[in-house]
Amino acid sequence: MTTGMKAGMKTGMKAIQVFVPRDSAAIAVGADEVADAIVAQAAARGASVELVRNGSRGLLWLETLVEVATPAGRVAYGPVGVDDVAGLFEAGFLSGAAHALCHGLTEQIPYLARQQRLLCARMGVTDPLSLADYAQHGGWAGLQAALQMPADAVWQTVLDSGLRGRGGAAFPAGIKWRTVAQAQSPQKYVVCNADEGDSGTFADRMVLEDDPYMLIEGMTLAALASGATQGYVYIRSEYPLAFDVFSQAIARASAAGFLGDNILGSGLAFHLEARLAAGSYVCGEETAMLESLEGRRGIVRAKPPIPALSGLFGQPTIINNVLTFASVPWILAHGAAAYKAYGRGRSTGTLPFQLAGNIARGGLVELAFGTTLRELVFDWGGGTASGRPVKAVQVGGPLGTYLPASQWDIPLDYEAYAAVGAVVGHGGLVVHDDRADLAKLARYAMAFCAHESCGKCTPCRIGSTRGVEVIDRILALQPVALPDGGHAEGAMAQQRQQVHLLRDLCDTMVNGSLCAMGGMTPYPVLSALNHFPADFGMGLAPATADRTTV
Repeated sequence: MTTGMKAGMKTGMKAIQVFVPRDSAAIAVGADEVADAIVAQAAARGASVELVRNGSRGLLWLETLVEVATPAGRVAYGPVGVDDVAGLFEAGFLSGAAHALCHGLTEQIPYLARQQRLLCARMGVTDPLSLADYAQHGGWAGLQAALQMPADAVWQTVLDSGLRGRGGAAFPAGIKWRTVAQAQSPQKYVVCNADEGDSGTFADRMVLEDDPYMLIEGMTLAALASGATQGYVYIRSEYPLAFDVFSQAIARASAAGFLGDNILGSGLAFHLEARLAAGSYVCGEETAMLESLEGRRGIVRAKPPIPALSGLFGQPTIINNVLTFASVPWILAHGAAAYKAYGRGRSTGTLPFQLAGNIARGGLVELAFGTTLRELVFDWGGGTASGRPVKAVQVGGPLGTYLPASQWDIPLDYEAYAAVGAVVGHGGLVVHDDRADLAKLARYAMAFCAHESCGKCTPCRIGSTRGVEVIDRILALQPVALPDGGHAEGAMAQQRQQVHLLRDLCDTMVNGSLCAMGGMTPYPVLSALNHFPADFGMGLAPATADRTTV
């Protein structure tokens, strides 16, 4: 994945920049081979080409998306396979000529042009490891501003912006930062949880691979605000490329003075290390992650004490995920008020929504809070890839709720979703068409929890195992229709009894689990029961109006 590679036979010609993504999603569909084919074709034709391995724009259905720099701007072609390369050269794509795969000027593609890209503005535009590219496109402006401010003004700006953690709890980031800043300790830490394990999510990976200096800058700002001098990024073990790219970015940023003992000559120190995660889903929970970072098995800690006061190695620690830290440079560069102008109510700013599952145009769409599922799935995603009707959309990862059509117009913000028992979470959406069996998906959620539970608390460890057994009994008791149109009353009564038992079990897990692993496992189960009872068979008991109704 060499960047800046030049090919051509004619001397004196100005090299034409051709951009081919080095993002994992693009590589998975042959981007490296496409890049090699472009270099080979350029050499064979005597064309002077500078190949730049950029990040992905997030239009994943168009990968490999090849772009060519022209006087009018970058022109996009995709999806490009190796067999398409010769034809592109013959059509004159180096001058932005028309072709069946041409989408015109990249910035004018509707999927991109209608987004509100604050966090993702550089993705796909720059060479991810080029410090010059990062600076040229607004990088380090937030850090430069913060170095002219007292530490308390930095965390106050984050607090005033309304930025909330881009994970399940959506806790205000500024409060965490202030708590650590005001804690008295000779050593403080900044930790980024990049163990992105939720289904349908890939925004963290894209930041690590496609704009790594943005995360470095965000974590450095957290260090300046709190007085921390050491940071760690806990990167999902299934992301080897992200780990490699981010490790290189740390080395280059350190060599250039953006990290180290004397950040940009300020006399302030901050050191950063990347750590490979342990491959456990529960380590997405902050205290289990801390246990893993300290070299132990990832098991959830009881709280209090909170990590902001007693976190990594018992010291005050700021813990946020990738998207939270990555949002901060823009806030410091443009101000809290400018950030707060985006969004809705207490859900300020933007979120990179990730469209996945059975969807025609899967990818990353950054929008202000307040958009709806219907807009994302149909206006942006183009409906299902299968062409069949959408049945349900799961939002918030494998422990998020399944939302039926009646809830697709609810504004996507933390409070509106909480009001119906749903979560925005990390912004991942997984679309299912009308062939999906929600009963099987609900069972999978319970089985997933049983497999991934750290085992520390009984409601999660035992409840998930019993949950699988109860769902199996419900499905086995589906009443058989009688000739007169009725159903066997005995089977219906037994089924209602099992459904009542499942709801009681879910209530115990929601209210008794030590962390969100067990506490959220009932969400997909209850939403499937409530909104798609036909998938469980007939004769289900109605949902009760209690705290576990989703």
